Amino acid sequence: MTKGFTDIAIRNLAAGNTRREIPDLGCAGLYVIVQPSGKKSYAVRFRFDGRPKKLTLPRGLTLAAARKLAGDALLAVEQGRDPAAAKATRQKIKAAKANTVQALCENYLTREAGKLRTGHARQRVLERLVYPEIGGTTLADLKRSHIVAMLDKIEDECGAKMADLTLAYVRKIFNWHASRVDDFNSPLARNMSRYDAKAHQGTRVLNDDEIRRLWDATGPSEESPFHALIRFLLLTGARRREVTELPWNEIDGTNWLLPAARHKNKTDLTRPLSKTTMTVLRGVPTIAGGRLVFSLDGVHPLSLTEPTAALKEATGVAGWRVHDLRRTARTLLSRAGVDSDIAERCLGHTISGVRRIYDHHNFHREMLEAYEKLSALIERITNPSDTVVAIRGNAELSPQISADSIRLKYPGPEVNAG
Repeated sequence: MTKGFTDIAIRNLAAGNTRREIPDLGCAGLYVIVQPSGKKSYAVRFRFDGRPKKLTLPRGLTLAAARKLAGDALLAVEQGRDPAAAKATRQKIKAAKANTVQALCENYLTREAGKLRTGHARQRVLERLVYPEIGGTTLADLKRSHIVAMLDKIEDECGAKMADLTLAYVRKIFNWHASRVDDFNSPLARNMSRYDAKAHQGTRVLNDDEIRRLWDATGPSEESPFHALIRFLLLTGARRREVTELPWNEIDGTNWLLPAARHKNKTDLTRPLSKTTMTVLRGVPTIAGGRLVFSLDGVHPLSLTEPTAALKEATGVAGWRVHDLRRTARTLLSRAGVDSDIAERCLGHTISGVRRIYDHHNFHREMLEAYEKLSALIERITNPSDTVVAIRGNAELSPQISADSIRLKYPGPEVNAG
């Protein structure tokens, strides 16, 4: 019986100027393919329905493994099955799985999420709302009706605003994919939005009495940093996420160094902190080794839903949301006589036009003066005198509300008041 090749003999096969197929005398139909580069692989040649066919085997096989696969292939031929066709089918299935909506989204997140301020938030939305509905659908089979059905479900269960946010994330991913391939036609259409942002644009500004009630109710608390967070938002006019995800290492002395990666405008922003704001920070319960300022465990941002509802109930100040504190702070800055440009810089807004190109002054001193004016005005509002001019609104006499009246019960690690 002819022994045919050995693994050593195959390794020692010399490359020629052209591609060669050398039959293995120890296994009918098996060939060793030697490329001019010296690389070697295996293939099985057979006849099916009277026609010659070839099955290329995976790379990196030992001789014994190649002979086993060759025997299986020839057995399939004897049973009337085409092994080459079966392989092609498996390859198509594998390619289809690699071309699903979920695979596309995961590829996008791998390449782009690190560049995005909201990368983690987008991933959570995709995992929770998109993958269960259309994640397994191939891009070739994805239809507009699939998207509409998904958005309908999100709107019914989570609201129109979340449906639109999900649509925006998916649209961004599809546009990104379309810029990278030749044959992708997005199933998304214009006018698929569900939420009228302009109609829901907030205009709520807290009046003096409401500010006083919230301030009285958010004194220093050793149980939770929520009270300090509310005051910090009002004193800085910062965005909610900038504050809820604030790490201690961004506080440098009396400055808050907000990096471009966390800033909506993608630029570094230095906010000088007023004396009152620093007092609020010093009253935040600290956690040994904790990274975040406003957190129950130092790792995860503080949830605001339940404590905000409790604060509304305890103070009787209803119909407001956390973002209204930012709008109120901006209004108070104007009321305190702060120049409009400086007030906009305090809020982290970009000054447009020619000034943005040519004026690179950091306005640190001016912003600090603005924040001190804001703190002074809040002090006069929360400790009223005859000189206080109320913000227009229905002001009632403010009851004295202690921090204990809305003490919130949170399970969590032990903290130290620092």
